Amino acid sequence: MVLVINHAYDDSSHDDPGHPERPERATAVRAGIDDLHLGSDLIVVSDRAATREELTRVHDGGYLDELGAYCYEGGGDLDQDTYATFNSWSIATLAAGGGLAVIDELQRRGDGVGFVVTRPPGHHALRDRAMGFCLLNNIAIAAAALRSKGERVLIFDWDVHHGNGTQQIFWDDDKVLYVSTHQSPLFPGSGAASEVGGRHAIDRTVNVPVPAGATSDVLRKAIEDIAAPVIDAFRPTWVLISAGFDAHRADPIGDLQLTSDDFALLARDVADFAPRAGRLAMFLEGGYDLEALRSSAFSTLRSVLDEGLIRVSPSHGGPGIDHVARAQRDRVAAIETMQSMHSEETAP
Repeated sequence: MVLVINHAYDDSSHDDPGHPERPERATAVRAGIDDLHLGSDLIVVSDRAATREELTRVHDGGYLDELGAYCYEGGGDLDQDTYATFNSWSIATLAAGGGLAVIDELQRRGDGVGFVVTRPPGHHALRDRAMGFCLLNNIAIAAAALRSKGERVLIFDWDVHHGNGTQQIFWDDDKVLYVSTHQSPLFPGSGAASEVGGRHAIDRTVNVPVPAGATSDVLRKAIEDIAAPVIDAFRPTWVLISAGFDAHRADPIGDLQLTSDDFALLARDVADFAPRAGRLAMFLEGGYDLEALRSSAFSTLRSVLDEGLIRVSPSHGGPGIDHVARAQRDRVAAIETMQSMHSEETAP
């Protein structure tokens, strides 16, 4: 099976020295891809800038104008975590367009797996605001493009942080299912299990917060017990993954205890929800230890590209199994409450 990736790796003009979201992250991921030795099975597509029409499917036009102007005026700190440089607007639009280019190539081929090597990351970017290192919501822009063509899109987010921007953008959209496993409490403070979607999309948001120290058995139980039944009922035609690798035990920002092998298992679990080849694409989100980033990208991609099973040693025994059961109870209660409220509103 071929791997389709985008071309933009050298984006060093979006850089704030000393910031954890730095150009070397993309270099580390590319090294992990090179370690696969794919030869002609590696397809590199040229990036293009996302158009305004593609961006405004998920972002307010006023925000886009303000962000572009801020960059062209020289940039600076957008908040205490998020920066922009003179070149960040052009880089961000290429990052968003890189995801669209990978999706287009997968559609053309009808085969393969996509991996979008982009920075800055995207899943914290709100409709009208940058935050959490993110300027534009790359995965949401790709999902919205697919949504506009009648596709039903699953976004699975295994970053250590909750993707509050992606959740907000698709909160009331019944054609996009957002599933997140994430450490809690942790930035940005959202992602409670009781957050289940808007009035027109009840049960289209699935959050499973887990505690610091959780291992892969906890996350995989969350997938099996909570996410899988919802995903199966949703019947996605595309699967997009917010592939953040900051849940790795070596990462300096998070406190989960996943290994590179664990990401391989998660990738296989989530890839099984894709209806056929050519309908799976991963988008780089977090991950700030360079060696962990390289090995995790390698393990993740090897697991979904290899035809046979791979031998891995998953982490296990960390806290959080009881949190999964609690999350399920909280979800069910929230769904029942929302359904009751809306049935009362529509009663004659």
